[in-house]
Amino acid sequence: MAAAQSAGTSGTPAAPGGGASVRVDSWIWAVRLVKTRAAGAAACRGGHVKVNGTSVKPAHALRVGDEVRVRRPGDRERLVIVKRLIRKRVGAPVAVEAYEDNSPPPPPRTVVAPVGVRDRGTGRPTKRDRRELERLRGIFGQGPEAGDDPS
Repeated sequence: MAAAQSAGTSGTPAAPGGGASVRVDSWIWAVRLVKTRAAGAAACRGGHVKVNGTSVKPAHALRVGDEVRVRRPGDRERLVIVKRLIRKRVGAPVAVEAYEDNSPPPPPRTVVAPVGVRDRGTGRPTKRDRRELERLRGIFGQGPEAGDDPS
């Protein structure tokens, strides 16, 4: 009994027992693909988690070698291959060792120049300054539009 307790406190993650499977919602939370286990379960229920190309429920048994796709709103899709099963949340360096990341690279970021930045203390912009700022921003609100009736 004491040997089993000391093995759990050695800094290694809690691995599954003889069954060799872990719930998919628990695993994606443990390896830090989602912030909470509840968010992992919600993603599974919403069809945002696929294992080997099939949408799965939160209690789906995950095994070593499975391909997991996780899509989060506002984020790119993550495609990972399970290398090790983990039940409890671990630190980021240990979590990275539990999967192989085959995600496509993120799209290139577009460089946007800051527009309309004024030096501090220059006061309120003049009418000429305002028009130059609108021209830079692409706002052309001069006069009524083509379909508008002025009356």
